Amino acid sequence: MSPQTKTVKDYIRTIADFPHEGIMFRDVTTLFADPRGFRMAIDQMLHPWAGQQIDKIVGLEARGFILGGAIAHQLSKGFVPIRKKGKLPGQTISQAYKLEYGEAVMEMHEDAIQPGEKVLIVDDLLATGGTCGAGIKLIERVGGEIVGCSFIVDLPELGGRKLLEKLGMNVHVLCEFDGA
Repeated sequence: MSPQTKTVKDYIRTIADFPHEGIMFRDVTTLFADPRGFRMAIDQMLHPWAGQQIDKIVGLEARGFILGGAIAHQLSKGFVPIRKKGKLPGQTISQAYKLEYGEAVMEMHEDAIQPGEKVLIVDDLLATGGTCGAGIKLIERVGGEIVGCSFIVDLPELGGRKLLEKLGMNVHVLCEFDGA
């Protein structure tokens, strides 16, 4: 397949039984490693938001940091990480959320986003929507206004997109894969 006919999905490798048996892991590191694929993904993640005011890009741990940094650079905007509990050095706010196998906590610096700032949330994968949902709550608690959420991969069977849309989010994904 020539580089001109490849889609973002073509650059993503699937690894069976990782991290557990029965899981089909969608590995975006192969996309990140290819300069054409990576540029394509960043451009396509930005496209729906062209012409909209965006003040900050929020990346969700961990691959969202790679995407968020590239998108913030492209737009000349600030980047804000939302991380797992205990990883940020300053004063933080926390948000717990449910996982398939328990609960986790995400944190953000309490002064990272100012009231009224327009925010775009980015990450590599949308599964159940729990991590992004926690990020949305954190941003809204400090008065940020979310313009949308942009992902490379959606796993529709896990319901994340529906959850985020119920929260009033505009969701953009580049490709979908069946299964978990």
